Amino acid sequence: MRKILIIEDQQSIAELERDYLEINGFQVDIKNNGREGLVQALKNNYDLILLDLMLPDINGFEICKKIRKEKNIPILIISAKGEDIDKIRGLGLGADDYISKPFSPSELVARVKAHLSRFDRLTNQQGESTKEIHIQDLTINQAARQVYLGEKKIILTTKEFDILNFLASHPNVVFSKEAIYDRIWGDDSYGDIATIAVHIKKIRGKIEKDPQRPRYIETLWGSGYRFNI
Repeated sequence: MRKILIIEDQQSIAELERDYLEINGFQVDIKNNGREGLVQALKNNYDLILLDLMLPDINGFEICKKIRKEKNIPILIISAKGEDIDKIRGLGLGADDYISKPFSPSELVARVKAHLSRFDRLTNQQGESTKEIHIQDLTINQAARQVYLGEKKIILTTKEFDILNFLASHPNVVFSKEAIYDRIWGDDSYGDIATIAVHIKKIRGKIEKDPQRPRYIETLWGSGYRFNI
């Protein structure tokens, strides 16, 4: 049974989310305190986390950032903060989706299922053979979803890995922001293509010796991005 953690300080909303998820066969834990939720998320193995932003003790942005450093699982932000800047910031910190309150419980369940299904495919849980991409001193293990720069393991968020793997799998091909967004997020998520630039910047900060002069992911102004070999 899939396990989901809800970090939400409004008990009525948390219970509504839990009830609909349990009806659909999920096992659900609730934490109404941000710090307790963070500890719970890091100490236990969950398949997905639903995270509120406006928590009284530690905000959801900080929680998302800390979880993403340790866990490579879907994180869905659910918040009354509906401004685009909050959505872009949340996605930039490693969240996989952003759902604004008030929301449809049925839509919430649909998005949870969609992200879990996509994560299963991307992590090759159907037992696909290991495939690695080697470019200069960069190694991408697609089955294990691990990236190494020389001997150093690089920690990427789910979406950062997806973007890097997609571009590296199609070397020397230019992809627009729209094309990358459609490929990585698809039709089951709603967001802003501006988040692509945020993710590319973070990827460069992790794999490039000089992010200002990238040797792997090149920007072609007015066209998009290209992975160079």
